[in-house]
Amino acid sequence: MTSIELNKPIAPDKPYNREDWQRGYRSLPQEFDYWIEDVDGEIPLDLTGTLFRNGPGRLDVNGQRIHHPFDGDGMICAIAFQNGRAHFRNRYIQTEGYLAEQAAGKIMYRGVFGTDKPGGWLANLFDLKLKNIANTNVIYWGGKLLALWEAAEPHRLDPRTLDTIGLDYLDGVLQPGDAFGAHPWVDPASQLDHGEPCLLNFAIKPGLSSKITVLEFAANGQLQRKNSTTVPGFCFIHDFAITPAYSIFFQNPVTFNPLPFLAGLRSAGECIQFHPEQATKIVVIPRSPSPTPHALLSTAQTFATHSGFVFHHANAFEAGDEIVIDSICYESLPSVEPDADFRETDFDTLAPGQLWRFRVNLRSGEVQRHLLEARCSEFPSLHPAKVGRSHRYLYLAAAHAPTGNAPNQAILKVDVETADRQLWSAAPWGYVGEPVFVPRHSDHTALVGAEDDGWVLTLVFDASSDRSALVILDAHDLHQVARLNLKHHVPYGLHGSFTPDCF
Repeated sequence: MTSIELNKPIAPDKPYNREDWQRGYRSLPQEFDYWIEDVDGEIPLDLTGTLFRNGPGRLDVNGQRIHHPFDGDGMICAIAFQNGRAHFRNRYIQTEGYLAEQAAGKIMYRGVFGTDKPGGWLANLFDLKLKNIANTNVIYWGGKLLALWEAAEPHRLDPRTLDTIGLDYLDGVLQPGDAFGAHPWVDPASQLDHGEPCLLNFAIKPGLSSKITVLEFAANGQLQRKNSTTVPGFCFIHDFAITPAYSIFFQNPVTFNPLPFLAGLRSAGECIQFHPEQATKIVVIPRSPSPTPHALLSTAQTFATHSGFVFHHANAFEAGDEIVIDSICYESLPSVEPDADFRETDFDTLAPGQLWRFRVNLRSGEVQRHLLEARCSEFPSLHPAKVGRSHRYLYLAAAHAPTGNAPNQAILKVDVETADRQLWSAAPWGYVGEPVFVPRHSDHTALVGAEDDGWVLTLVFDASSDRSALVILDAHDLHQVARLNLKHHVPYGLHGSFTPDCF
């Protein structure tokens, strides 16, 4: 096990300080554009491309704090690598709501996770218009850089300057107001497209019955397939998984009561209720709209498993009659309360997210599951050539301590074949974001060499310096290759991606 500790002894019972962690939740009002000169170690010469990151960069509007970070305006960070150097740039996505609130100097929109317009319930009564905050993910595909928020259309950005071009309807695939998910996956070699890469994403129209639409795009951005399935019940789904033949969705056991939302008393997120007595459902949807020799299922089917809540999946693959899915699971959905302050989270009272493996037998309908990793963890990542295929290594943001719930302070490498573990830790001062695996070989859709031949990139907020850093780890043993110290902090982000194109 590899562990790196920074500056100060770590107390075994509490390797973090909540006040330090809270400081990562501050707005970054400035937009920067500079070469990163403060580097510990050396940036690999063969690391070429651009890391794009998205997340809520503004956590208040003119001093009026938002209720939950998921309601914050999206800010893109781009770190470009070439010839052993790196350049940083960040820009706010110029959404309609962002521009309006900045001009007015006040909150003007209701947020999904508890942010209300000033004026109490009367000011929010029957106001159903939500601000497209474009704050969850960012991808470069088909020559377009797209900022994603799962409840609305994507925003297109200039990949070189990060300037906002505007809403993008994907050449007519989307209509105004359509949702487009924030968790796309790239099939590195689609068997439906003669082995070419293919991007998959989804959209959900929830209700008493929910419509799931899966969209598949060629490398040039053109729509290849569109497949819709309706399932009974309300769907609150953030992520999905893919295999060569299937798209897989976990329908969490939740319901939505719209009345408090309509009355202006609660946000939409505060009206979602988790039901631990109900099963989680696994919805398996064939990717081809017509039967193929590659798929056991010709139509969508649903399988029941233990109650729980899933935000993120690590990967899925086919194994004979089974589909195997590795996912981060919680005992329940943490509720969003109107009078709560997310900065005062008591980690000790919450059950941690843990890595579980599900095996779905498509013939018998039986679902088995077992725990792969008990350590509190989130944001799983793997070699992009292994998406939808059997994998050996997973990389996760994780707690420093092996038990209990805590902020993410470490990067954990899990070998699912041998059960070996490696840990790089930024505790006690550092708090890590999502790890992004970057293959050493320039063709990220092909596995050249070992599955762990590459780097893991993660943004770390360092409370001791009150700045953030981009840390480059060797994916083989998690030793630190380089640390790129920024001139400022970056608020905790959500998701991002790496492209071998250097902007």
